[in-house]
Amino acid sequence: MKKDHKENPINAAKQFVKKNHPSCDAALLAGSVIRGEATATSDLDIVVFDHQLRSSYRESFIDFGWNIEVFVHNLTSYKEYFSSDCERARPSMPRMVAEGVVLKDNGIIERVKAEAEVLLDRGPKEWPTQIIDTKRYVITDLLDDFIGCHDRAEAIFTAGAIAELISEFVLRTNKQWSGSSKWIIRSLRHYDCEFANYFIEAFEEFYKNDNKQKIIQLIDEVLLPYGGRLFEGFSSGKS
Repeated sequence: MKKDHKENPINAAKQFVKKNHPSCDAALLAGSVIRGEATATSDLDIVVFDHQLRSSYRESFIDFGWNIEVFVHNLTSYKEYFSSDCERARPSMPRMVAEGVVLKDNGIIERVKAEAEVLLDRGPKEWPTQIIDTKRYVITDLLDDFIGCHDRAEAIFTAGAIAELISEFVLRTNKQWSGSSKWIIRSLRHYDCEFANYFIEAFEEFYKNDNKQKIIQLIDEVLLPYGGRLFEGFSSGKS
């Protein structure tokens, strides 16, 4: 097979499982190819369940014309990943399992998918007031740096840090799953498309025109229901 020729993703995934995990109990194909969001550089995300394994692992391949990421679990190890992903409010493994297309199943997938869907529907833990105040303080501190910054390069990286923090704040205070990288905007769009567009416009105005005002306005609007910016009076770790 030519390296640049890509098999149909489901066919490629089935062949990969048959070749590399012939005795597994079940396997799923997840990721962008399943959601209809694939690009020229998308890979195949395959989740494999095998009761014979002692521990889970992750491995990368290039085969059948695709970059392939495989996440291999026994019939209990995936639960730890479900739990840790939900604890950090970035449910990568539950989402892969819930959305995944079945490649092979010896009778376990329905149960595992149901577990994933329950966790996703439940949403992340609610932030207590102490965490909200800490996040307000960190965002305020970064915003002050951003407002006072006269070095364009420093302002660009500060804006990037603000974008991740303020998106997390919006999502977590509204009991939504958060994300990083491309999942920041995907999570915002899932929550509120209108707000996501407002968010994009604010940062584009800075990156394109060096205008900070829309980012400042965005942050103030997001923080206002929780008391606004926080600096004076903030304390952490004091007994």
